[in-house]
Amino acid sequence: MSIQLNNVTLSYGTRTLLDRVSTSLPASSLTALIGRNGTGKSTLLRAIAGLGSLHDGQISLCGRPLSQISPEERARTIAFVTTEKVHIPNLTCEDVVALGRAPYTNWIGRLQDDDREIVGHALEVVGMSSFARKTMDAMSDGECQRVMIARALAQDTPIILLDEPTAFLDLPNRYSLALLLARLAHEEHKCVLFSTHDMDIALSLCDSVMLIDTPRLHNAPALQLISQGLIDRLFTGAGIRFDPVTKGVQLEKSSDF
Repeated sequence: MSIQLNNVTLSYGTRTLLDRVSTSLPASSLTALIGRNGTGKSTLLRAIAGLGSLHDGQISLCGRPLSQISPEERARTIAFVTTEKVHIPNLTCEDVVALGRAPYTNWIGRLQDDDREIVGHALEVVGMSSFARKTMDAMSDGECQRVMIARALAQDTPIILLDEPTAFLDLPNRYSLALLLARLAHEEHKCVLFSTHDMDIALSLCDSVMLIDTPRLHNAPALQLISQGLIDRLFTGAGIRFDPVTKGVQLEKSSDF
């Protein structure tokens, strides 16, 4: 398994967000992390990335306890795309993506031919090759987000975490970005975990859904969570129904929570 949580207890201040939860995520999978505001989605992502502490329990990455992985090794194991808007005025897209090669370059940060090839491939995968020499200050939010995902892809890690990557995008770009993440998971064999408030994307496009139901954590395919009544209980008014013809999840309207 790429990510394993073993009896993890996670707190924010004096509040317990998760209490002794265990689950695992395999390679080549796309998982949405959902939950109501303030339930700890970002806190959990940061803990998995090694950027936050646990109250108790253990997180393992690719079979190794996170506590035993050095910062240098962690940078080769997990890439993290935050939710902040990024518009860097003085660096080209190619330069930004090349920052993902930092864990592999020599002590002066010089790119080798292999590094440049990986950067080019990352831009190609996210559909941004034609923007390689453009600066990000004149690009849309969706284009900038694709560049940041390309940087994570250039980091060449088996695990990619993203904190609300669709937060600033319109609906067509949200779906386009989610489909890109699915391709990265299934074709590039990454374990991709992303938090989202887009219920329709979480339930219709992902292999599994990780649902924070404080202080519990559920991780299962969308249909299983729906059949157990967890979605309706936590997110009333989502308009979720099961289509017996397509055997898929449909939303009567696009729902955020």
